[in-house]
Amino acid sequence: MNESLSLLQTNFLGSKNRAIFFRLIFFACFVIAFAFWSFSYLRHFLLHTNAYDLGLFDQWIWLASKGLPPYSSMEGVHLLADHGAWLLYLATIPYRLNASVHWLLTSQALALSFTAIPLVCIALQAGLNRKLCWLVSGLWWLQPVVFNVNLFDFHPEVWAMPLLGFSYYFCRANKPWLWFFLLFLSLGSRDGLVLVVIGIGLEQALRKRWLWAIAAIGLSLGWLAYLNKFLYPSLTGFYTGPKAVSGLFSYLGNTFDEVVINLITRPYLLIENVDWAGGLIYILLISIAIFPFFRFSSLTTAIGALPLIIVNFLSEEAPQRTLIHHYSLPIALIFIVVVIDSLSINRSQTFPWKKLVWSSICWAALAKPWFFTGPYLSRIHDIPYVYQAINLVPEEANVYTTSYLIPHLSHRKIINFPRSNKFSNKIDLLLLNPKDPGWGSDNTTQEQLLFEAKERDWKCISWPNGLELCQKPLPSRR
Repeated sequence: MNESLSLLQTNFLGSKNRAIFFRLIFFACFVIAFAFWSFSYLRHFLLHTNAYDLGLFDQWIWLASKGLPPYSSMEGVHLLADHGAWLLYLATIPYRLNASVHWLLTSQALALSFTAIPLVCIALQAGLNRKLCWLVSGLWWLQPVVFNVNLFDFHPEVWAMPLLGFSYYFCRANKPWLWFFLLFLSLGSRDGLVLVVIGIGLEQALRKRWLWAIAAIGLSLGWLAYLNKFLYPSLTGFYTGPKAVSGLFSYLGNTFDEVVINLITRPYLLIENVDWAGGLIYILLISIAIFPFFRFSSLTTAIGALPLIIVNFLSEEAPQRTLIHHYSLPIALIFIVVVIDSLSINRSQTFPWKKLVWSSICWAALAKPWFFTGPYLSRIHDIPYVYQAINLVPEEANVYTTSYLIPHLSHRKIINFPRSNKFSNKIDLLLLNPKDPGWGSDNTTQEQLLFEAKERDWKCISWPNGLELCQKPLPSRR
């Protein structure tokens, strides 16, 4: 009887302690999410978000939420023709309630912060104690690419990070249908994640879980074929191939099929065209913060990241190999799972404070919070003028403006930034600053457009910082 009471008490206390532990984890995730959102909101307020990609996604979702054809006026492509990201349609639900770019910034902060939850679940599943579970969540938050991606406008694959995390949990819990469903949802955030799902399939093959391997690889190749042969051609009217691959390897070909064929038949092109030094530096950057935690016997899990690492390594686009952009975010997630596997080899080890300090130092060196002490303050004196001008822009106006103002004005059918001085008759308002033309434009182009607007007798207002607003006169009523 006494033994039964003791066992019952132990179970009760254990479940109670676990509940408290998860409440603390959830609270920490909310705190981190609020910090992430605060940084992204501040960057937006300081006029350092851009047309690509916050303004782009904001316009697409706004158009879809209004029941309008979601074709970007900046790219001229359909929402789904960009990266097959059908999960973006879920964002139209809050946009119907109150259209705001901050839904995207908030959801991004929440997704990145709360990815710690599935990682903690995997750690508990692996038998790690709660101190090491806190270490795992901390290592995720301390990944430089996590902080930087939260700042770098918005990208829908951030939504896939908790999904991918839970897919690992259900895979290890031997729940194939939930695992498969989460992989399918992840693919709905960006076509490039087919590389991650293929990698997960290769990992399962190495573990000799053949049905799991076939399912993952089949899902990714099937989704790629659907996008490549049906969805993209139906939306564009011609064959384009997936953006995740085509356009990144022009030295191998101009279409996805050409890239694959030349990769097999002319591999010497890699030796001649790949930035091998830049690639090796990239490998160092994505692993340096957590490499001390790795154990050789746990590296099988890292196979899941291998296809994406190879594509980023071989790509001729340098942004693929930075910790500023979103391309390496799934790699960071998989590497944390590798850390969990490494820690589980010796569960009785003392807390690795020195390794945690090293990760913190790497975060301080490679994350970009210091941008708020310099680069992000470059337009602080323009803020009063800019927001005054924004308030003068009619909701229905078709606007040409600088790239960094597009996310503040993207809830309209036509908005773009001037890449040439060709005057478009579709535009009825210019909001430009030749002294600070922004990304993708230049002062000469903007000066020419403003000059032509004045020649056409548009009504213009100017501010001391060089900002000018010119609007086409309303048609006279008779």
